[in-house]
Amino acid sequence: MRDNKQLTRHTGVVAATLASLLLAGCSAGSTADGGGTGKSGKSDDALKIGLNAEPANLDITKTAGAAIPQALLYNVYENLVKVDQSGKIQPQLAKSWSLSKDRKTYTFQLVKDAKFSSGAPFTAKDAKFSIERVKSDWTIAQKAQMDVVDTVQAVSPTELKVTLKEPSNDWLYRMTTRVGVMFSRTGVSKLATEPVGTGPYVVKKWNRGDSITLARRDGYWGSEPHFASVTLKYFKDPTAMNNALLTGTINVIGTMQTPDSLDRFARNSTYKVIEGTTNGEVLLSLNNGSGPLKNLKARQAVRYAIDHKALLDTCWAGRGKLIGSMVPPTDPWYQDLTNQYPYDRDKAKKLLKESGVAGTTLRLRIPTLPYATACGTVVKSQLEQAGFKVKLDQLEFPAAWLSTVFKNADYDMSIIGHLEPRDMQTVFGDKSYYTHYDNPEFRALLKKADKGTQEEQITAMRQAARLLSKDAAADWLFLLPNLMVADKDITGLPVDNVSESLDLTGLGRS
Repeated sequence: MRDNKQLTRHTGVVAATLASLLLAGCSAGSTADGGGTGKSGKSDDALKIGLNAEPANLDITKTAGAAIPQALLYNVYENLVKVDQSGKIQPQLAKSWSLSKDRKTYTFQLVKDAKFSSGAPFTAKDAKFSIERVKSDWTIAQKAQMDVVDTVQAVSPTELKVTLKEPSNDWLYRMTTRVGVMFSRTGVSKLATEPVGTGPYVVKKWNRGDSITLARRDGYWGSEPHFASVTLKYFKDPTAMNNALLTGTINVIGTMQTPDSLDRFARNSTYKVIEGTTNGEVLLSLNNGSGPLKNLKARQAVRYAIDHKALLDTCWAGRGKLIGSMVPPTDPWYQDLTNQYPYDRDKAKKLLKESGVAGTTLRLRIPTLPYATACGTVVKSQLEQAGFKVKLDQLEFPAAWLSTVFKNADYDMSIIGHLEPRDMQTVFGDKSYYTHYDNPEFRALLKKADKGTQEEQITAMRQAARLLSKDAAADWLFLLPNLMVADKDITGLPVDNVSESLDLTGLGRS
């Protein structure tokens, strides 16, 4: 259990963080593309970042997927707390907090001068509204992460008290994610097109199918970011994204989708290459609830049929990490489970025959995302070599895939990267989720982990991950690496991407 002194964050941490960001912004001078300092003394520098998955809309409360928090979290919206690039919880709209001895009541001290982009002040009443609204109005699966909350009290404009139904190791961390976003009580009527947050940026323009432009806003309560505007430009063709950087159309490839091109940029002194890790598990998702893969032996046969090293080398240029579970190495309960289902084609054939579903055609329905399309043909080939019959379909992402696979579970297998942090509970802890995994023992381990001491949490989470793997609830193809390429003068890009946010607030130019 954390010591209360350790849990209480001091205002000095905020001051130091803001000061470092301010120094980063002040150190940036004029740039080759015309960026500099305007008459107001603020930088008028602009940044363009290439990404691969555009949001379907901007309503973070009702639309699943990673694209919305990637663009808006910490940039347009802020939370009481956030995670830094090392994965540690830091203050944001809450300058400090404490936890009661029974580990059930959090008391937050809020910053005084924060305002929403609408001009309305941020107070504890808005925080209370935001937390309670997750339970009443949100529709995405992550809303369940707020079920542990019992009562929320706005003690004063700058003090918030949240009482949980039972101790939870997980809740404060969840407050750093999308479910912890702070909304204005008067600013939730048009979330799909006009998000209202306390962050340093506002959505200035959205060219659907092309780009979202964020503009630095006046009146931001904290340290202003360096870039006056940031355009997130979306590419369906990864080669086109590479060419956009080479021609100066963009300044950063935020998610490199052609890993085999990385060395080309590394040899060019014009650019910097960043290679780290993420918490994005690329799943060969299996439909546990219906169809042929409801059969355990059939799922086990799928896992034995996949040669993960060959797959990673073939479809993602060997970049990434084999993990064998739903836990990345950046989490405290990580364990290497790749040895549970080592590649064994003969064993796969034997289990397939015993399953009784041999001869049944499996529908592999993948989204039109580069890693999925690149790996889909490899998975199909390896499964067919083990005796499976596989039909491969590509579904337009996000709309068609979200409707067909995610919402209606009209699939047997899919390939999708789950980018949310600590998402084992979300993806497999709710039997109504698209994987339809249903194991009461697994859910009991998750609950035990959340209520226990930190040591008990680690033990129970490891047990849960091992059980999930043993049940062949999915096959974990690999962990996505964080691959970024940028103009060499761009600073502040994360080596490891461990949150839902593409945090723009610390970026600058040298």
